[in-house]
Parts: sequence; C-alpha cells; structure tokens
Amino acid sequence: MIDPRMKSLARAVVTYSLNVQPGEKVLIDALDVKDMGAVSAFVEEVHRAGGLAFVEITDYSVLRKLQIGGTDAQFEAEASYKLARMKDMDAVVHVLGEENVAEYADIPAERRNAYQRAMRPVKDETHRKRWTLFNYPSKAYAQLAGMSTEAYTDFLFKTCTMDYRSMSEAMKPLAALMERTDRVRVVAPGTDLSFSIRGLPGIACDGKVNLPDGEVFTAPVRDSVNGTVLFNAPTSYRGHTFNRLSLTFRGGRIVEASSDNDAKLFDILDVDEGARYVGEFAIGVNPYVDRIMNDVGFDEKISGSVHFALGNAYEECDNGNRSMIHWDIVLLLRPEHGGGEIYFDDALIGKDGRFVVDELLALNPERLMGAET
Repeated sequence: MIDPRMKSLARAVVTYSLNVQPGEKVLIDALDVKDMGAVSAFVEEVHRAGGLAFVEITDYSVLRKLQIGGTDAQFEAEASYKLARMKDMDAVVHVLGEENVAEYADIPAERRNAYQRAMRPVKDETHRKRWTLFNYPSKAYAQLAGMSTEAYTDFLFKTCTMDYRSMSEAMKPLAALMERTDRVRVVAPGTDLSFSIRGLPGIACDGKVNLPDGEVFTAPVRDSVNGTVLFNAPTSYRGHTFNRLSLTFRGGRIVEASSDNDAKLFDILDVDEGARYVGEFAIGVNPYVDRIMNDVGFDEKISGSVHFALGNAYEECDNGNRSMIHWDIVLLLRPEHGGGEIYFDDALIGKDGRFVVDELLALNPERLMGAET
C-alpha cells in the first residue's frame, strides 16, 4: 500500500515542480530505492498528467561493483546509452533511497573519477531538463539525522510539501539584491571570506528542483574569492565525512586546506584544477529545516546558513568553473553555532542567521511559516 503522503508529494512534484504537460516524457530515476510503491506513485501521477513515464532503477551495491571492475571503454559505452535516452526526455525526477550512505567509500579514486568523467555529459544533459530530486525516507537517512524512521518520515514530508509558492514570492527581493551586488563578505568564528558576484544572476530555488528546497544562489567571480572559511557543520562527500573543514583561498583558488580527514580531502581537491575553485554561493532560508541532518540536501537549506560548492558551476549561473565535482559545504550563522554576518557591498544584510534589512524580512522563519497559516 502506497503511503498517501507519498502520493501527495508525487502529485506536487509532477504538477508544480516539473509542471508535466500531456505527451511529455518523464524519467523516474530510482537510486537505491527499495520501495517500489514510491516509484509507482510517480508513474501514476505522470500518467494522470498525460505524460509518458519511463523508469530507471539503480542499486548502489551493484553500481559499486561496476565502478570497481569496469573499464574506461565500458563506462563510455554506458554513458553513450544513457545520454541518448536523456536527450529524449522532457523532465526527470530523481528519487534517492540509500540504505548505506558509505556504499561507495572503498571504490578506488581512479575508478570513481573515470566513471564520473564518462558520465559528465549525461549529468550536464540532465541539468538542461526540468528536474527534481528528493530523498525517500530510508532508515539510513534517518540514522544520519539521529532520528527515528517515523520522525524522519514525518519531517521529510512536512518540508517537501510546504507552501513553496509563498516562499517563491519572498525570495524575489533577495535574488534581485544579489544581481545588484558586487562584493560579498561572510564573517564568522574562524571565517572571513570575501568575493565578487558582479554580473552573475541570483536564482531562487523554490521547490522546483531539490526537495526540500529553500535557497537563493549565485556564484562568485571565479578568481575573486579571498580569505578563509571554517565550516562548522559536518560535510560528507564520496562516502566520507569531514569535520572542521577549513579552506583558505587566494585569487579564487584553495591554497590551504585541513580537516579531520586530510587524506580523503586531498583526493577530492586534486581530482582536477576546478575542484579548488568555487562554483556556487547560496543562502539557505527553509524555516522548517532548523537542525543538522547530516545530509546536504537538507543542510544546505537550513534557515540561517550559507553554503559554498567547490567545483563545477551550474550552466544557469556560470562563472566558468569546470570540474567533475560539485561539493556543497554548509556554514551555519545562527547564534547557537557561533553567529556570523553577511555583507553585500559593505552593508550588513544578515546577522546571526536572520535578515536585518526591510526588503528581506519576509524570509525570516516566522514570516515564512506564517505565510502558510
């Protein structure tokens, strides 16, 4: 039996996030999802909207074997097939349901990098489509968040089905302010980082791509990032977790880095030259995400946070940086995490996780939650 909340979420994704129209082809990309009821819910809603549903099911333990033992020629052939299919799609919904978030931890870096290089054109083509990604409430995700499976499931459905239309309206002034801004400065304990966002767009993420959603992002001018950032939230990438990650930039490039897992850190930073540059800067505003979930899909949306992505820039906000990686890392600015300030062109716009200028007050948590009542 399909959870009725999953049906409601699938309907919201198909009708609002993806806005599926009759005759459109929609790929349901189920990544390590064991509950086929969740996949079926999306198939039903795509058909209800008059669309054509296609399904791809991936088991991460099998994909791990393919990456460990596969050859470059095999990876390129697989990518060719996937790319041809993706080009024929109009929209994609990615459903993640990992049972072991460290499944890829022992894949040799050389094999994983080769696989990602081959798959890069598929990923780029996916991002040209209308696409949405969300987590199925698996036990692994609940364990990461330190929650029972029931509590995590309730939390996920609440954050994924909030009033994103109201949030979208409240985000517009911040996106517009980003587009009028040249210099950004972020200050927090162990952090003093400055960069330019001049000429790059501000983009509101309002429930049409990731779920839960709730961030406004742009990108630094590639060579403008200078200073140090000490991330106070744990961050995971490629099956490894890093704490107290500190990065120092000069002329946009990371020149010093440290964490509690330096060997794996430098494996990532040395993937390619673009891995040492920033491809995204964003401010999180989701009022219901107010705690670390140890899952960047949630953590980057935390109200009162900012995040930076090392590596590849998005095409819609392109600062020219290219990399095989796109690693989002979160800095919390709320008082319980040490506080912090955000300055746009030397004017204070946010302090201790709250917006302090009139045009942005509607993005503070009580205002966004009040919009739903």
